[in-house]
Amino acid sequence: MNAQTPDALLKQAAEADAANPANWNDPKRYLWLLSPALPVIGLAALTGYAVAPKKLRALAWAGPILVHGIIPALDRMIGNDTTNPPAEAIDRLENDKYYEWIVKAFIPAQYAATFLGAWVAGRKDIPVSDYIGLTLSVGAINGIAINTGHELSHKHGRAERLLSMMALAPTGYTHFAVEHPFGHHKRVATPEDPATSRMGESFWKFLPRTVIGGFKSAVKIEKERLARKGKGFWNKDNELLQGWAMSAGFFAAAAAVGGRRSIPFLAGQAAYGASLLEVINYVEHYGLLRQKDANGKYERTKPEHSWNSNEVVTNLFLYQLQRHSDHHANPTRSFQALRHFEDAPQLPGGYASMLLPAYIPSWWYKVMDERVIKHYKGALDKINMDPDRRDELMKQYAQLAADIAATTVEAVTAAEADVKAEENAA
Repeated sequence: MNAQTPDALLKQAAEADAANPANWNDPKRYLWLLSPALPVIGLAALTGYAVAPKKLRALAWAGPILVHGIIPALDRMIGNDTTNPPAEAIDRLENDKYYEWIVKAFIPAQYAATFLGAWVAGRKDIPVSDYIGLTLSVGAINGIAINTGHELSHKHGRAERLLSMMALAPTGYTHFAVEHPFGHHKRVATPEDPATSRMGESFWKFLPRTVIGGFKSAVKIEKERLARKGKGFWNKDNELLQGWAMSAGFFAAAAAVGGRRSIPFLAGQAAYGASLLEVINYVEHYGLLRQKDANGKYERTKPEHSWNSNEVVTNLFLYQLQRHSDHHANPTRSFQALRHFEDAPQLPGGYASMLLPAYIPSWWYKVMDERVIKHYKGALDKINMDPDRRDELMKQYAQLAADIAATTVEAVTAAEADVKAEENAA
């Protein structure tokens, strides 16, 4: 008897539930606890290192080991889940407070891990290699916490927006709570969006463009919001100022716990955590472009404008962020209700598996450029390309694009012939 994949087992369960959707229950209901468990795992690793730093030195590097090693390996072992909740269950899922508290539960453990990390990093006897490992480990926790802030930033309640900024404060990236829902979601998959990467653009070229562009965009958005209320930028209602005050208070408190030796640690973990957000931004929309209509207006955002992934483990750790196609098509939809679309472009692996390729341009281009061209069926003019490399890329991929276009035409012709044959037989 052959073992079935998790995807096959979940599909069988979904088919059984489809007969009676009113009784449907989320099969991953308690597995979602893996996300708030992440900072708890980090806290445990930091505690172990603090107790026995000489015997448990590897624990200083627990974050990078988990992000770049264990999670990608588990993704490959466990596989995908392409099942969707029944349409009749969506409202029930959205209104279940259990999922809301799962997201919020991340923040206390995140703060505890960061303060403990600052205290450990402030010791005089920490080897440089361990200090770096601790910095990256806590940075990984706070980088993933940006996803907590992301989920909360799409909620309309004041408490949720404040909690979103709390999750973002340890990386100093609180402006994300303004720019992402009101800037990126409006301009996604267009050349005007600083958080959308272009085909042929390396992550290292994208990084300063998205960091600087995102900050400028957040300032512009908040200025315009306040101006509509007849208020100036320097106002207590300014969410950017509120977020920056949170970050300043957080760093002051953490530095007080760890002392001066913890300051490089705090700066380094913030930079690494923010870079994890931006490398995920780089992956999520690479080369994708919303087309314009006859009036020069961009089409509405569709699932086809985001790269999707259904690897189970990474989705459990990231509140299903990898179902990014549905997220952009329905920004206010909560993570537990996000759906898979068959026609959405699919990444070759989960986000955790895509990080290392994204850091190495030649590897990334080899993995992704042909995939982008296939998504657009060989139509190079429909791709969001790096304008500085456009002529080079058009020449480099001309033959590949022609081959893909020809294969697509043949496939469409064959499909039409099959349909016609079936109609004639009927």
